[in-house]
Amino acid sequence: MTTIHDFSATQMDGKALPLKKFKGHAMLIVNTASACGFTPQFAGLEQLHRQYGKKGLVVLGFPCNQFGGQDPGSNTEIATFCQRNYGVSFPMLARIDVNGPKADPLWTWLAAQAPGLLGSKAIKWNFTKFLIGRDGAVLRRYAPTDTPQSLAGDIEAALQA
Repeated sequence: MTTIHDFSATQMDGKALPLKKFKGHAMLIVNTASACGFTPQFAGLEQLHRQYGKKGLVVLGFPCNQFGGQDPGSNTEIATFCQRNYGVSFPMLARIDVNGPKADPLWTWLAAQAPGLLGSKAIKWNFTKFLIGRDGAVLRRYAPTDTPQSLAGDIEAALQA
């Protein structure tokens, strides 16, 4: 069976980040954008990172420019924006596509594991979130409108499993 630990992500500096590094951790994977109506969710994501990080939660942000061109900057500009405006200290990865022919394989897998509304496998907008269990399996997909704070109960359950 494939798990998230079988994938690798690209860090903002271009280096590979094998996700097996996070075996035994729960993970929250989010596609982000710097100029979206949901961009203030960075503050809530950072809060989750600080609140649950020592208990085993890893938050990973994946910038994406596919929805309304809302993250057009370079990886360096995106990282600076997130840190300066929201104090983001959780890992932000290199900008990716989440849909289409150039979609990152991790995101294709995530969408297939936890389809959206009416079984859709497409990512519909920025700040779609996936909660991953300590075993590397996808537990749940959340809509962009689901605030980070609303995920606390599910995160706590994932951390206790």
